[in-house]
Amino acid sequence: MINQRLAALLVVTAGISAACATHQVQTPEPPPDPKTATLVMLLPDADTGTTGRVTVASKATSTASNKPASVELANARESTLVGINGSATKVTVISDADVQQQFGGLLASLPPAPQHFIVYFRFESDELTVESRALVPDILRAVKDRPVPEVVVTGHTDTTGTPPSNRELGMKRATMVRALLADAGLDPTSVEVASHGEAALLVQTPDDTYEPRNRRVEITIR
Repeated sequence: MINQRLAALLVVTAGISAACATHQVQTPEPPPDPKTATLVMLLPDADTGTTGRVTVASKATSTASNKPASVELANARESTLVGINGSATKVTVISDADVQQQFGGLLASLPPAPQHFIVYFRFESDELTVESRALVPDILRAVKDRPVPEVVVTGHTDTTGTPPSNRELGMKRATMVRALLADAGLDPTSVEVASHGEAALLVQTPDDTYEPRNRRVEITIR
């Protein structure tokens, strides 16, 4: 009888020990040190005002799901601190005054975002439409607003014709636009020309399809 009781006691004790062994206590990550942490902040686009969305993954785990925790920034000036151990703080909102005080000089020194223009062409021609010619003064102003402008002019076509002939036509259109800008006062040496032919359609169409929106030149100013 004593041996049976002892055996039962050992089984119960072993079960308790096993249960204790499988139960792990989560040790919370220490908060990031502000002196060494990285600040991640979401700022609105200077031109459009949109903010987008950022997800900051953390090496810490969520006590609720036991999965890697993450912090999501979705509104202007929301921020989090990420420590060297990978942990991230809860989202806080930094005031616009504090942003300007701490980062105003840095933001002012950033180069302006690239500007993009699209001009369109008549069918099987290197002649611009009337509406596209009216954009030339705006393009020139955008170039002159930059101290050292870089201009890339890329020609495109629709899917009528063969791919080799369309690459040639795209280059012809890009070269014509560069000449047009040079005639209006732009230094032609600052303009790079390229052609994608029918390889980068703005509007997806089958082969041998007339599409005015694909007969274009895209101008990027940096």
